[in-house]
Amino acid sequence: MFKFSFQYAVMFIMIATSPLAAAQATRTWVSGVGDDVNPCSRTAPCKTFAGAISKTAAQGEISVLDPGGFGTVTITKAITIDGGGLMASILSSLTNGVIVNAGPSDVVTIRGIYINGANTGLNGIRFLAGKALHVENCVIENVVQKGIDAQTSTPTSALFVRDTVIRNAANVPNGGAMLIKPAAGAFITVSLNNVTMDSNQFGLRIEDRTKAAVRNTVAANSNPGNGFVAFSASAATEMSIENSSASNGATGITSNGGAAKVYISNVNVFNNAQGLAPISSGQIISFGNNKISGNAAEGSPTSIISQE
Repeated sequence: MFKFSFQYAVMFIMIATSPLAAAQATRTWVSGVGDDVNPCSRTAPCKTFAGAISKTAAQGEISVLDPGGFGTVTITKAITIDGGGLMASILSSLTNGVIVNAGPSDVVTIRGIYINGANTGLNGIRFLAGKALHVENCVIENVVQKGIDAQTSTPTSALFVRDTVIRNAANVPNGGAMLIKPAAGAFITVSLNNVTMDSNQFGLRIEDRTKAAVRNTVAANSNPGNGFVAFSASAATEMSIENSSASNGATGITSNGGAAKVYISNVNVFNNAQGLAPISSGQIISFGNNKISGNAAEGSPTSIISQE
């Protein structure tokens, strides 16, 4: 009798905990023909990122099996969403594509995802909290606010964007490719490498308590705004731009405020209403190897320093 009862007790525990086990899967899968009632396994994938994330363990990964539209998602833990080189898309009409509101030690990666706001979507990606956000090999377009909006409240965080295109965030007055504006008391470092920002209200704008390193990046057709902007209201803001270009905008590069600094090296600034614009004691520091030409008003760096 004891043996019979013990066996049933074990079976009951296994049945009761099986949903929890599914929720803790390290890797889950989504498919265009999946269903969110599935366990999100490779053979029984889910339909949406939102459906899969609830069944994926922290520090796990959601992978895409085949092309499809997988819906908007809010991320509250360390996780990777990987499009796997397929046409993995998010249609974010009237809402945000991805919201990252994770813990202070959480690292989030969004890779190979196409986010389309359909000219009504808000932000492509909102980074509100987390240790670090990596955006890799993505396309973000047709949003009415920002392509990437990083207004983090985490005391120290980082944003890495590489091999990514942000375009057509041109709405006035709310549009723009990337806005980096940490909350009071928060500090963020930003790294851009091989990013194209085309036909947005502005390209990259960083504000108080931000340090940004920009390489191999294009800010083009930024109207009526500027290609690259460092703005300081009350705290230090610093941007370095290397092997990049700013063209066909209102101003190519702006440094605004007494604690704002922009360093430029091997940067092309051309065909803007104004090339360089240091404003309100903001500094634009050149290494003397840039090409500032073809702008209606060229502007000048505040200082030139030698290359070591």
